Amino acid sequence: MGDRVPTREEALNLLHKYNESDSLRKHAYAVEGVMRYIARKCNEDVEKWGIIGLVHDLDYEKYPDQHCTKTREILEENRWPEEYIRAVVSHGWGLCSDVKPKSTLEKTLYAIDELTGLVQANALVRPSKSVMDMKVKSVRKKFKSPAFAAGVDRSIIQKGAEMLGKDISELIEDTIMGMREVAEEIDLKGNPVS
Repeated sequence: MGDRVPTREEALNLLHKYNESDSLRKHAYAVEGVMRYIARKCNEDVEKWGIIGLVHDLDYEKYPDQHCTKTREILEENRWPEEYIRAVVSHGWGLCSDVKPKSTLEKTLYAIDELTGLVQANALVRPSKSVMDMKVKSVRKKFKSPAFAAGVDRSIIQKGAEMLGKDISELIEDTIMGMREVAEEIDLKGNPVS
């Protein structure tokens, strides 16, 4: 494996090779944006965090029944470092992987993966169709309503926040802020009311 550091361009090429779905690509950009935002906030390696966020669901479109397992194979074939591969596989902990998130990077990816879906769903029902004017309390309210975005597993977000020692509100705020940075790419710039 060596000390080879994958580039964002390599990650993007892999993402596009294995994911043709617009919604899966946008989800990857959203997770990348949030990972970069939190990495900057925590003085971590922004590039590494972003790249891992970008490829975290690499196998989901073509191999949904082998989620995380197939990504490991693909990244190993492309000689990615084990640290990156482990981080990606750990986001499926308890669902399709037995690799428990250990590092702050892994715990963050685990916690915000589902949360980006909740924030996106919340943005789409807003008059502005935007994350730019979204408030934490609005997402918090939707978080407590299981009928809203029912596919979003709140227990994972909760468990992730606990692993990080963060309050759900802080996690929501970080997710909104990270998604604002990529609002254009994920079509959630909308028409915010200033």
